[in-house]
Amino acid sequence: MKGTRRVTGRRVPWLSYLVVVTGAVLTVVPFLDMVMTSFKGPGEAGTLPYRFLPKAFDLSNYRAAMDQLDLPLLFRNSVVATAVITGSVLLTSSLAGYALAKLRFPGRDLVFRLVLATMMFPPFLFFVPRFLILVHWPLAGGNDLFGRGGAGLTVSIVALAMPFLVNGFGIFLMRQFMVAIPDEVLEAARIDGAGEFAVWWRIVVPQTKPVLVTLGLLTFVDAWNEYIWALLVSTAHPEVMTLPVGIQLLQDHVDPARTTPIVMAGLVLSVLPVLVLFLLLQKHYVRGVMLSGLK
Repeated sequence: MKGTRRVTGRRVPWLSYLVVVTGAVLTVVPFLDMVMTSFKGPGEAGTLPYRFLPKAFDLSNYRAAMDQLDLPLLFRNSVVATAVITGSVLLTSSLAGYALAKLRFPGRDLVFRLVLATMMFPPFLFFVPRFLILVHWPLAGGNDLFGRGGAGLTVSIVALAMPFLVNGFGIFLMRQFMVAIPDEVLEAARIDGAGEFAVWWRIVVPQTKPVLVTLGLLTFVDAWNEYIWALLVSTAHPEVMTLPVGIQLLQDHVDPARTTPIVMAGLVLSVLPVLVLFLLLQKHYVRGVMLSGLK
């Protein structure tokens, strides 16, 4: 029996390593294929037999992508919208999570259930109502006091961020983590004269930094990659077009023989900010996942 246990104990780690390595390869290979395709010349992409590496590393695809896209405008729109959304979600989720976890008021449980209910509906279900609300926003974009006569907020970059300023999942995540913070610590601060805002800012926020980083990264990636809503808004006003929409439109403006490599070059440019941010915050992200139990 002892010999059997030793053999089993030696085999299980290797099996775990094999599963992890296989998962890592399946995750990294598509990304590497995208990078390699971005350097391929005309007619190389999609040919059989398939070649993973390009015949010659050519930067012309990146130059073509930059020539076709107004990169400063697209990056500005994407960065501004993503930064506003991420900052708003972190602030509102932290405040609402604290209120739902540590403050006692009538209807608290009902409010929390309503927050959970918002997570059960598909996001695209609200796209048309949100768009109509922005179109008929009073005193904006040429509208009168009753929201008639103009385009409302759809002509502004505000339209990209406004529907995503509050996130039900973020409130749920922060609330679940803050419940574990001892009430005695908060009560001691209140006895010393600290108000609720001071308790939240000085005691709760420092203890939730890893979870805030995790939520911030998830929100950043979702906002940066948002396509359907950005396409809907930019159709009405092209000046608010974001990077994912611009890259998709590359397929309609370049030579079909070079479409795939140029689109891949645009995707590489789009992925770089997310990749750099993740590498910088990777340690905090992993710790936040472990502490919050996020799967």
